[in-house]
Amino acid sequence: MSKIGLFVGSTTGKTEEAAEMIQKELGGETVVTIHNMDDVNPKDFDDYQNLIIGCPTWDIGELQSDWSAFYRKEIDKANFKGKKVAYFGTGDQIGYADNFQDAMGILEEKITKLGGTTIGYWPTDGYEQNESKAKQDEGENAGNFVGLALDDDNQRDLTDERIKKWVGQLKTEFGL
Repeated sequence: MSKIGLFVGSTTGKTEEAAEMIQKELGGETVVTIHNMDDVNPKDFDDYQNLIIGCPTWDIGELQSDWSAFYRKEIDKANFKGKKVAYFGTGDQIGYADNFQDAMGILEEKITKLGGTTIGYWPTDGYEQNESKAKQDEGENAGNFVGLALDDDNQRDLTDERIKKWVGQLKTEFGL
């Protein structure tokens, strides 16, 4: 069994592509198992102590459709207690500057309330956004995103570098 469960929802394929890049950087399928949210049930989270959650922000600050359905009907049934959880999201910081990466923030807030411990905070430097539910407001990580923020619409040239740096951080925080 892999050490990390990566749970991803993707409509256009950008978030799924990022998930595959993250899996590869962490060591491949023996280390990370990717689960597509259109086929996940709450028990699937039980197999892992280390989780990565991937979700694009859709429309105006909404969860991607597969994550939205799971959030409304199933997320409260999943056990996140004592688990380390890292987040990443895709979005458009220019076209949606007032809700860039909101989906990541929505999921992080809920999963934290359900007992998950957030790791993998990411700096907001280098982004042109105004507001985000993914931006930490207080504590030692104030001013950071709750996870890796990717913007392939406006900063695709930074995606590979950001993933490599974030994965290096996760290896330490997951204790790999």
